[in-house]
Amino acid sequence: MNSGDLATLLPLMVVAAASVVVLMVIAVYRNHAITAVVTMIGLALAFITLPLVSAKVPRQITPLLIIDSYALFYFGLIFAASFVIVLLSYGYLEWRRGDPEEFYLLLLLATLGSAVLVASSHFVSLFIGLETLSIALYVLIAYLRTSERSIEAGMKYLILAAVSAAFLLFGMALVYADLGTMEFARMASGTLSGNINQKLLLAGIAMIIIGVGFKLAVVPFHFWTPDVYEGAPAPVTAFVATVSKGAMFALLLRYFTDIRIQEYGSLFLIFIMIAIASMSAGNLLALMQNNVKRILAYSSIAHLGYLLVAFLAGERRGVVAVTFYLVAYFVTTLSALGVVTVLSSEKRDADMMDDYRGLFWRRPWLATIFTAALLSLAGIPLTAGFVGKFFVLAAGVGSALWLLVIILIANSAIGLYYYLRIVVAMYWDAPKEVSVVVPSLSLAGGATLAGLTLLLVWLGVYPAPLIEVIQTMVASLIE
Repeated sequence: MNSGDLATLLPLMVVAAASVVVLMVIAVYRNHAITAVVTMIGLALAFITLPLVSAKVPRQITPLLIIDSYALFYFGLIFAASFVIVLLSYGYLEWRRGDPEEFYLLLLLATLGSAVLVASSHFVSLFIGLETLSIALYVLIAYLRTSERSIEAGMKYLILAAVSAAFLLFGMALVYADLGTMEFARMASGTLSGNINQKLLLAGIAMIIIGVGFKLAVVPFHFWTPDVYEGAPAPVTAFVATVSKGAMFALLLRYFTDIRIQEYGSLFLIFIMIAIASMSAGNLLALMQNNVKRILAYSSIAHLGYLLVAFLAGERRGVVAVTFYLVAYFVTTLSALGVVTVLSSEKRDADMMDDYRGLFWRRPWLATIFTAALLSLAGIPLTAGFVGKFFVLAAGVGSALWLLVIILIANSAIGLYYYLRIVVAMYWDAPKEVSVVVPSLSLAGGATLAGLTLLLVWLGVYPAPLIEVIQTMVASLIE
């Protein structure tokens, strides 16, 4: 590794250094505000380094990492989302007992693991990034030690993540035994050469899909999702729903773009079945929920099913559709769970439907922001969600995936019901006095939610600049 390689790794090095600085600050002087500010400075500096690095890419850093336009784009998305979560977390943690400072250290480590995932070009770096992310999430999910639901959610995630990691490692071993390499590019060339044991390779890839499927929470690996969403602190739920899943899907896209999944009928069929099951089960199970965080959990399962439609479409249009949809999903989900975060009290999160009855008459701006987020999740025009869903449908139609397109449209109609159910509760139900004292909206929280809402509408009205950036980025992945 030379100086050029180190310069290209600057965004990752800044996040790693920020976590060390935060650890030293905590050791010397505990202060919630200082720790939060140092964390935000670290993430902001990491984001600022991206344009500096862009002139040096693409660059292969040892066999483990590849820093190209694709990786830098997702770095920016991950760093920006983590920055937003830090802003939302400050007010949330300020009201709670205990030491909030370690929360930011863990958040930085989880961000670092996510960034390593999207730059991985080797199974070793994949596993290192995944475990860095997962170990930090074990603690973040159970961070509220006085909450039984939080501890339960952390234990469930720990056990199931360990099982999924075992599947992932065994799958890697089978693939290595057959192809003799762990590098994605060499695996793709070895796979396409035809000199392979199909059964051994397909068994290995199937086990890798199981491990990745857990992180994405697609059916049938989704059972942990509602419990973890409900039990985790609201900002951590936002991180799991966006950064964690987004990083894993970006890795999946890079890995299977090299392998060209469309050429393997059995694997292609497996992904079709997962997409159909995720869209259908996610939406149908969401209809039965009265807890807002559980509704958003099952909704996220359905949205991963939508993403798989574009993923299966492949080619340039599919990658563009996936990337734009992920950006729209990040902005929308952070807006929705941001409202849940700022409405939460010291005693519990604002996750029950009763917490939102008559919200418009008590806090009209928060109700408006939540409405915009829910309509975007439903794919209503003039929102980022509508444009994202349009691109996914266009990718599916362009690749003649008619069955998936029809099921996507039908499930979008089902999803509209439970989103509007929350909207109706906020506007039409009589104002309800909540049983817990909700802190006043901080300036940082209010500004963050306002910015997310403006971005959500802007992407729905004028998405062209972002699409151009994505198309340029995709060119580095698909040549």
